[in-house]
Amino acid sequence: MRFPTYDEAESLKRTWTDKYVRVKPGHAEYERFAGKVGRVVTVNYGGKAIVDFADGAWYDVPASDVYLEVVPDDEAKGQYDATVNSAQKLPARQG
Repeated sequence: MRFPTYDEAESLKRTWTDKYVRVKPGHAEYERFAGKVGRVVTVNYGGKAIVDFADGAWYDVPASDVYLEVVPDDEAKGQYDATVNSAQKLPARQG
């Protein structure tokens, strides 16, 4: 993946930010996310989506439909729990 221009990066941000996503199968480097639903926090200027899989960390995955598929909001609600991630003021996992 080539480095995007400023305008391309801004377009990627508008397209992917705040979407629920799942990593598509067939990418060995992202197998650890198989079957998990995450939320795109933002897209950086390198063209990578910063994805929160509600496990206490954020991961960068190329912001492309080759790597990511959008999950409808109603389907994601049962699979993504925003209260578990590290971005919360008092995450539920900390007791």
